[in-house]
Amino acid sequence: MASQVFYRKWRPQLLAEVVGQKHVTQTLLNALSSEKISHAYLFCGPRGTGKTSTARGLAKAVNCLGNGKGEPCNECTMCRAITEGRAMDVIEVDAASNRGIDEIRDLREKVNYAPNEARYKVYIIDEVHMLTKEASNALLKTLEEPPPHVIFILATTEAHKLLPTILSRCQRFDFRRIPLADMLALLTHICKSEGITIEPEALKLIGRAATGSMRDALNLLQQANNYYGNDISLPQTQTLLGMSGDRRAIELIKHIVNDDISAGIATINNVNSDGLDLRQFNRELVEYLRILLLLKTGSTESLEITAEDRQELSELAKKVSLGRVLKAVKIFGQLDISLDNYSTLPLELALVDCTLAETEEKEPTPREQLEPMAKKTTPKAASPASEQPTARREKTKPNEPEPPAANAAPVEEPPAKIEDRPASKDNTAKETKEKESAGPLAAGSEIEQLRLNWNRIINEAPDGMGKTPAAALLRSAKPLSLQNNTIIVSFRYAYHKEKMDSPENQKTADKIVSGFLGRTCQVRCVYEHENNHLVKAALEMGAQHDNGEET
Repeated sequence: MASQVFYRKWRPQLLAEVVGQKHVTQTLLNALSSEKISHAYLFCGPRGTGKTSTARGLAKAVNCLGNGKGEPCNECTMCRAITEGRAMDVIEVDAASNRGIDEIRDLREKVNYAPNEARYKVYIIDEVHMLTKEASNALLKTLEEPPPHVIFILATTEAHKLLPTILSRCQRFDFRRIPLADMLALLTHICKSEGITIEPEALKLIGRAATGSMRDALNLLQQANNYYGNDISLPQTQTLLGMSGDRRAIELIKHIVNDDISAGIATINNVNSDGLDLRQFNRELVEYLRILLLLKTGSTESLEITAEDRQELSELAKKVSLGRVLKAVKIFGQLDISLDNYSTLPLELALVDCTLAETEEKEPTPREQLEPMAKKTTPKAASPASEQPTARREKTKPNEPEPPAANAAPVEEPPAKIEDRPASKDNTAKETKEKESAGPLAAGSEIEQLRLNWNRIINEAPDGMGKTPAAALLRSAKPLSLQNNTIIVSFRYAYHKEKMDSPENQKTADKIVSGFLGRTCQVRCVYEHENNHLVKAALEMGAQHDNGEET
């Protein structure tokens, strides 16, 4: 006899043998014992959860010659005929292949004929949602009032696609995804019966990969058995399932927690260089980030990980905040790398997005570093006009003295300035009149607005440009100066500057800035080391790069 695949060989032959669907099988057994059989049933749920097996079990139960009021005996001629698929009164129809109105009309004509041998003629229509609208309407009348010797069992994975009139004519049973514990119990029993030795962690990995489908789990188990023989280890199972390696996923999480962008990018590129599937690696990374989130919140009852991974992730959970973990889960969980499986850029940008914002919140800005020094060297409290040097950007008149340089070191008491003098009513009225009569924003005002609203400009960019790789790179940049229609932005990392220089990213950046300023502008990128505090402080206080304007 030819060998059978596991999912056919180990198909349930009794209703009670259907794994994880006791709420369905027990209801059907109660109906059988009380002889309250319905004329139409609808079995809906995910693939591989036992819908067809339950339908065949019910067909055997109602036609069993030995009982007929409970589980089938599987010994009488009718039970054996149904099990072997040669019973003429149990008709299985694949609606995906026979979906037209002609097939349903033929079915309606044959429904009226009495059964040949069985007590009931049972029609099992699989994937019933694939029927055309005309075919579904043709089935309605027969489904509502079939002959007393006919039972319809409809099975589907997408019940929402069925006509409401069909739903209302059936008793509906929803099949659930099979719990991992129930699946592992059956897989362990099958391994013992088949003489297969497999590590418990490997069996759990197969169960999780099946995502609640017993048929998928049995197919994966047989595939591992065919490839590796009767002794199956955890590394072999990981290779079979295309796993990229758990250790590097946890290693990348360490780099995220430690704000180590360089090491994180190196890990991503090492995974890519080994030819591993980046989508699978990202799925594993998100799963470990989820476990880290559960550890951080104390929800550890449903964790299915090794003791080594649990200890390592518990240590990481002590070092990171809950908000940081939540942000990482959202960023990597929403990552779409289906368009280019071999590009590491989406993962790299997600890594930078996770770490850079946190780093910038921790590091004081150059202005914050200079303010304490300015307070120490200033003997008297500054007047309101001098406390906000960046608030006034209007050009002074030719006959008025120039204000002091923004980057002048406050070593000694500076000479008296116009702004330090007590504000009189005449001076205040004069300044108000000048502001009201001022024309369009000067260049200094535009660069200040770009600095203050930089993230909002990027996030609110039209046509979805705020979600592009160029936008992610721009978030890590800072505007330096505005020279005519060219805005210069600086990057702390040369790697980001190189990525931004690509023609596609450059084009997107030009559109984002031009949309805010209301005219055609270009973005030019420069690399400026993060320790150049004096330059950054001067720029933030209003200084300009050599463009002939105020410094």
